[in-house]
Amino acid sequence: MIVFRDPAEVPAGFGPSVVAIGKFDGVHAGHRAVIRRLEETAAESGARAVVVTFDRNPLAVLRPDRCPENVVTVERKLELLSGLGLDAALVLTFDEQMAARSAEDFVAEILVGALGVSTVLVGEDFRFGHGGAGTPDLLRAMGPQLGFTVEVVDDVYLAGSGRRVSSTWIRELLIEGDVTTAAEALGRNVDVRGEVVHGLKRGRELGFPTANLSAAVDSFVPADGVYAGWLVDHDTGIRHRSAISVGTNPTFDDVLVRQVEAHVIGETELDLYGHDVTVEFVERLRGMVAFEGIEKLMQQMAQDVEDAARVLAAQA
Repeated sequence: MIVFRDPAEVPAGFGPSVVAIGKFDGVHAGHRAVIRRLEETAAESGARAVVVTFDRNPLAVLRPDRCPENVVTVERKLELLSGLGLDAALVLTFDEQMAARSAEDFVAEILVGALGVSTVLVGEDFRFGHGGAGTPDLLRAMGPQLGFTVEVVDDVYLAGSGRRVSSTWIRELLIEGDVTTAAEALGRNVDVRGEVVHGLKRGRELGFPTANLSAAVDSFVPADGVYAGWLVDHDTGIRHRSAISVGTNPTFDDVLVRQVEAHVIGETELDLYGHDVTVEFVERLRGMVAFEGIEKLMQQMAQDVEDAARVLAAQA
């Protein structure tokens, strides 16, 4: 997938293209439905399959006080999009100049002028351009004059749920620690990627060594608690069964920031320091609590490892 960071980078004669526009935060099941339809339409017409997205949530500029944390970073978003068979992604810088751009100019200069769009795909509630004036109806009105058609893709709902899949809902699920439902909405396991760094080594002292992730990770971290999941070591390609802890270790009360740490089940001598790893969350086992003494903590940690192994065995 080619990534353009500015419309000026798109070569002349790039089109025709079929374009989907959106934030694509999390690249969840709803986004994937749009992209599947995008690729079908592009294949039928021999056009390129392209997404247009932004380098930040527009609310970061328009209403920073209301801007939520992203489900994934921009680079992680592009990594996920690149695995879906797209030809290109145009990542627009959403600054005050972009916010002031009229919807009509956005269509004429970016979609038509740069990308040579033949079909535009959007969700029913998607808005773009100054003041959110750009709507599916505006696109339909401009299409005949500028030579493109418009398709509105239906929302996606999980089976048994009356709520549409959205980045907002996924954030709410992660805040609750419901990584199982969040995985269904995402179409993949909830995960975070980062470098393994040195911690206080307290897990090793207690017989349960952990790989501590750096504070800089690429995705929204779920609620404090203990989870069953996987540690994927990108340096070796090995996927390890793990019991995962998220939080500040309230039993000792000496960790100042939330940590993601994973104990690889059945391994006590594994050296992962400096490795690039992804931690995948499968199921929440319990919330984070403070224990009265190290002995009770160790008993619970042993139970957590046993519970995580059971969950992962059932998933296999």
